Amino acid sequence: MSDFLQGLIKRIESKEALIGIIGLGYVGLPLALRYSKAGFVVLGFDVDKEKIRNLNSGGSYIEHVTAARVDQAIKKGFKATSDFKDIAACDAVVLCVPTPLNKYREPDISYVIKTAEAIQPYLKSGQVVSLESTTYPGTTEEEVLPRIEASGLTVGEDIFLVYSPEREDPGNLNFETQTIPKIVAGHTTACKEAGIMLYQQAVDNVVPLSSTKAAEMTKLLENIHRAVNIGLVNEMKIVADRMGIDIFEVIDAAATKPFGFTPYYPGPGLGGHCIPIDPFYLTWKAREYGLHTRFIELSGEVNRAMPEYVVGKLIDGLNNHCKSLKGSCVLVLGIAYKKNIDDMRESASVEIMELIEAKGAEVAYSDPHVPFFPRMREHHFDLESVELTPERLTSFDAVVLATDHDRFDFDLIQQYAKLIVDSRGIYREPASHIIKA
Repeated sequence: MSDFLQGLIKRIESKEALIGIIGLGYVGLPLALRYSKAGFVVLGFDVDKEKIRNLNSGGSYIEHVTAARVDQAIKKGFKATSDFKDIAACDAVVLCVPTPLNKYREPDISYVIKTAEAIQPYLKSGQVVSLESTTYPGTTEEEVLPRIEASGLTVGEDIFLVYSPEREDPGNLNFETQTIPKIVAGHTTACKEAGIMLYQQAVDNVVPLSSTKAAEMTKLLENIHRAVNIGLVNEMKIVADRMGIDIFEVIDAAATKPFGFTPYYPGPGLGGHCIPIDPFYLTWKAREYGLHTRFIELSGEVNRAMPEYVVGKLIDGLNNHCKSLKGSCVLVLGIAYKKNIDDMRESASVEIMELIEAKGAEVAYSDPHVPFFPRMREHHFDLESVELTPERLTSFDAVVLATDHDRFDFDLIQQYAKLIVDSRGIYREPASHIIKA
């Protein structure tokens, strides 16, 4: 064991290590607060000055991360900054930056590359650098490694490089950062040892892997598994609907089988930062090896078509009421990508809103978790959430149920909405003004 590794492990074990978290979003902020709770001083980095001001004043911009947790971390030394020079003071540097798709649906790892380049001048011997962003196999070795070693440090001897994919599930009350098993892999054996020690301080169960590529592939498999199965059940929904069968009844019945079946439920399309995006990271990388991932790409086509399918059902419903979509007023219920959270990343609801507006309708939304439509990279509506009252519900020509938040009064909606397009299977009993989508 090198002196640098030995010193790093000693600082981590004694909780003297300063933990730096880059990217204070849905992944980075909970991780930062977890390390603070575990007894470490944490320095958070983000390029968003508004986030920095919010956090340093004891506030929070993520619904399930309370201001009280942030305030508690501040009392233990937590500070947020946009000055990357402070990387030099950190013992561990964890990258939690976005990895979206570009307009050609190809991987955009520019945030990873820019962050690696931004921290490179401030790296020093005895640090561990961990990438948590979901990405294609080979990113850690091909993109992060050479940028670290451009500083003159040797990875595995002077500094230690780790890949440990995030596994956050916003709104899931059964799991949190501490209780979700953590995949950890290092560029070398020494790197892996440093990574295991780093994450053991914050997570109950660390799962070491043989290589960073295997860890990168593991994260993709987890999300591709879900994407493919959701694509299957979305396609089954279309078939069942054409046959006059309730797909939700069928899934519930199949789920009574105690073996060999896992229930997945259809919806208006995929949402969240991972599932709509991650499969395309693998399909893109597979082409480098002369492979065509037909199964994965087919499920992606099915899932991407769901918002248009929902809007098609809306058009059919309005036609049955002697109305056209153009000129109608439509309320979209729920714009977060799944129930009971405020996370709107890649939300199918937003695409549905854009499709409705593009066809000449006036669109509004109601979401108890998102009072104002937030600033997004690719989408914007100058709207605020509509309060659900009998008067407001009756003022709309149709209501599209896109996200089934528990805080919605579904009985009230059913009673006063003129037309309901239900993409979540909330209303199981047939009714003349309810269309299943």
